[in-house]
Amino acid sequence: MSNVSIFMTDSQAVDVYVAVRSAVAVTGTGDRVSGHAGKARHWLAYVCVPGQPVPRAQRITLAPGQLLHVARDGDPHPLQGFDVVVAGSAGEGFIRHMATWGAQVLLTGEPDPDVALARILDGQALPDTRFDVTTTLCKLRDLFSRH
Repeated sequence: MSNVSIFMTDSQAVDVYVAVRSAVAVTGTGDRVSGHAGKARHWLAYVCVPGQPVPRAQRITLAPGQLLHVARDGDPHPLQGFDVVVAGSAGEGFIRHMATWGAQVLLTGEPDPDVALARILDGQALPDTRFDVTTTLCKLRDLFSRH
């Protein structure tokens, strides 16, 4: 959880809202959750408050050299600073790498990015992921990965 905002009400009570920075891997059109997070170029970024509606997303498009499969360690990256990263599939190397940046990776079979995020914020279980052969290939690659 990244930000804490304090709002004063008329009765001077303090309500604390914790903002959760979330990124969802999406297809090029941005309307479906994408599989293979390590090779995903398109992301939707959200700053969410649990109990509130899912806010409008900001699009992030990674340059080819910023894909986590090829990005160099130590370089600034647009996915750094997120608390939660959502995708349809991810290899162990991606999950470990995101953990070093403080992000929890959640995998889902839910195709709609806003619905997936709403379920997370409401504490609901996500649908199981669909089979993705590239994840199996990534697991082999991750055996030799620098991450």
